[in-house]
Amino acid sequence: MRLAGRYLLLSVLALIVLFPIYITVVNSLLRPDQIASRPPGLFPTDPQWGAYKEAWEGGHIGRYMLNSAIVTTGIMVGQVLLAILAAYAFAFLEFPGRGFLFVVFLTTMMIPFEVVFFTNYQTIADLGLLNTYGGLILPFLATGFGAFLLRQAFLTVPGELRDAAALDGYGHWRFLWRVAVPLARPTVAALSVFAFLSAWGQYLWPLIVTDDDRARTVQVGLAQLRREALNDINVTFAGVVLASIPLVILLLAFQRQLVRGLTAGAVKG
Repeated sequence: MRLAGRYLLLSVLALIVLFPIYITVVNSLLRPDQIASRPPGLFPTDPQWGAYKEAWEGGHIGRYMLNSAIVTTGIMVGQVLLAILAAYAFAFLEFPGRGFLFVVFLTTMMIPFEVVFFTNYQTIADLGLLNTYGGLILPFLATGFGAFLLRQAFLTVPGELRDAAALDGYGHWRFLWRVAVPLARPTVAALSVFAFLSAWGQYLWPLIVTDDDRARTVQVGLAQLRREALNDINVTFAGVVLASIPLVILLLAFQRQLVRGLTAGAVKG
């Protein structure tokens, strides 16, 4: 009976979470007058698939999604690579001030991006990187959270394994890529997912450093689509659905690695 109650509670919570997504999909298939009607429709009896074509072509969502894919991939790869190198240093290398520097890394997680926003913008402008992929990617290549997460995973590597690798002639570089990273693969996957989600959802920074549609990302494109398609609100909903597809695919594909990665370093600090 208790198990049935848990499943019932989880089912209700799942419906609450998924209902806004369902309504977004439904509204993308309704006519604007149907969306504005009261009570609103909960099922599209006459689906308007043309809204997706209008969002993709007229709203340039395809171009915006391509820009977001390039920027997001650059940020994700940069964050993961730099986090791996930093985490390995903090976990395995002995050097003066290691503990202090790690604390400094952690404090960067507590500084809101808005505090360094103007400095970053001025730096990007001075480098001539406005309206470029580099300007969108560069300020987000390093992450204290990633270094912390991977360090915790690396600390779970048995000391005997490190000794055996050293006896086999493995230096730091070979040990990192052939032993430590494969063992921390769930955590690396989890960090990759987090980096992707964070980068894909950025709005303020792309809005400020780009004023050319050829460089703008999908979140800025959706805001612009909403202004342009004011009388065709279903087109905006269609754009939101299209922009969400990569996120849904990513979460479905890596949900197991995401959970394993977040708990991988929980047994040793």
